[in-house]
Amino acid sequence: MLLLNPKKYQDRNYPDERSKEIMLKTIAFFENKGMKKMKEDTFSFEFTYDFAEFCKKERIFETLFLPKGYGDDDQYYSTYRMYEFSEITGFYGAAYWYMYHVSTLGLDPVFLGDNEELKHRAVQQLRENPLCAFGLSEKEHGADIYSSEMKLYPQDDGTYLARGTKYYIGNGNEASTITVFGKIAGTDDYVFFVVDSHHEKFECVQNVIKAQNFVSEFILHDYPITDADISARGPKAWDDMLNTINICKFNIGSGATGIVTHSFYEAINHAAHRNVYGKFVTEFPHVKRLFMDSFCRLAGMKLFGLRATDYMRAASAEDKRYMLYNPIMKMKVAIQGEEVHEMLWDIIAAKGFEKDNYFSQAVVELKGFPKLEGTRHVNMALIAKLLPNFFFNPKEYPEIPRLNGPENDDYLFQQGTTRGYGKIQFHDYNIAYNSVDLPNINVFKEQIKDFADWLMISGMELKDQMMNDFDFLLGVGEMFTLVAYGQLIIESAAIEKIDDELLNQIFDVFVRDFSKYAVDIHGKPTSTQAQKDQALKIIKSPVIDNDQFARVLEKHVYSLVDAYHMNP
Repeated sequence: MLLLNPKKYQDRNYPDERSKEIMLKTIAFFENKGMKKMKEDTFSFEFTYDFAEFCKKERIFETLFLPKGYGDDDQYYSTYRMYEFSEITGFYGAAYWYMYHVSTLGLDPVFLGDNEELKHRAVQQLRENPLCAFGLSEKEHGADIYSSEMKLYPQDDGTYLARGTKYYIGNGNEASTITVFGKIAGTDDYVFFVVDSHHEKFECVQNVIKAQNFVSEFILHDYPITDADISARGPKAWDDMLNTINICKFNIGSGATGIVTHSFYEAINHAAHRNVYGKFVTEFPHVKRLFMDSFCRLAGMKLFGLRATDYMRAASAEDKRYMLYNPIMKMKVAIQGEEVHEMLWDIIAAKGFEKDNYFSQAVVELKGFPKLEGTRHVNMALIAKLLPNFFFNPKEYPEIPRLNGPENDDYLFQQGTTRGYGKIQFHDYNIAYNSVDLPNINVFKEQIKDFADWLMISGMELKDQMMNDFDFLLGVGEMFTLVAYGQLIIESAAIEKIDDELLNQIFDVFVRDFSKYAVDIHGKPTSTQAQKDQALKIIKSPVIDNDQFARVLEKHVYSLVDAYHMNP
């Protein structure tokens, strides 16, 4: 079964008993809590103390977060395991997912850093308090991380005093390991150091949002820091900050997939049992189309995420393809989730507002996911730098299998310098697309060729067009992203043995998306006449097969009616 179903999760093929144990215990925690209590906590804005206590008791974050060489003798760090846990916590609520997500953000700079003593201290603190936090953003500067005003002031005895404020910092109310990014006063040297929210010189000012999760503003009032508290300084601190985000923003796509999957179950259960105008809602033609498109998008999210996980785990100094698939996972998958949710809401209408279901909270929570760890514009600007090599300078790599075993993801904590991003090369996308002969993938391949011709027509001026007009950049980036997105979905579908009819139906959606993006580019004021003319050639219709539509709808979509209901 492709979609997460907590009631059947024990049937999964786990790499080891510990992995199976933490996933099943986490599901049991939420199912035993039940929908009613979960909603009561949501409405009371009760911080997720119970989940934190559960994670401490079961040593969940130790298992998930620590790389090989720390914690237990058989410890390993696995992006695949992180993917599964992220999807599960998202499935039950963004507050739980957020506690997990910002904890791994907070801990990773320590293990990317140079301070071995601090790493072992962080392991011990994780056992006493699993909550961590990532002190990066500031109120006045937001994503402008170059302008950090948090400073370490050197003292005569070789120690430092930390002064400054951080804003939008999850878990800042309770975390014992808070990695703080700043500068050494009087220099341009960046620094990462660790503080504890329970220290007397730490002031948690407020939760800047009204929700269960605590997104703090905090102040350091001459907080004493020694070399033992510093994980990295100088260019290394800068690289560790960016590399932490490289590792952790992957969670956003899997968390969004979990949220949307839960909402999908609620929507299809409601529609299948609601009779209006003498028909069940699932019988209406427009509802069939909405459910088909929403399922195909959701299946695409899951297939891409699984395959992108393989590239994260296979990363090395010679293979940095994850640097494209990671921001796509963060941005594209999360935005796809929003599109799915809107379609589901069109089906269930007023039901989506009701206080007793999961859907109503997901409506609010899901909207935040694409905005985390860099805006859509920031992530698309990164992706666009990889466009020339992706289309016109491929490289041969060994084929990567499904990597869901108990190996340690060594390279993620050894990423090194962040320079040379634009030089990353990729395997030829045609390999995946030419491995399948399906009507809508064939149409999609024609669109890719037309887009590649559009790039050639655009020439060297395209870079200036994109950098001077971010709206134009988004349009171009959407078409580029869709090519890589579809490529990994095809690769994943082969591994997961997805049947051809479902895969063809997924690309029915993508053909329409490609055409929509081409229309968007055609209408941009930045587009030249030559670009406008070529964009029109990209606009194509999918191959319609009504019999296939009916079969896929019954086999893959409507078969999920009553497949999952959360315990009351």
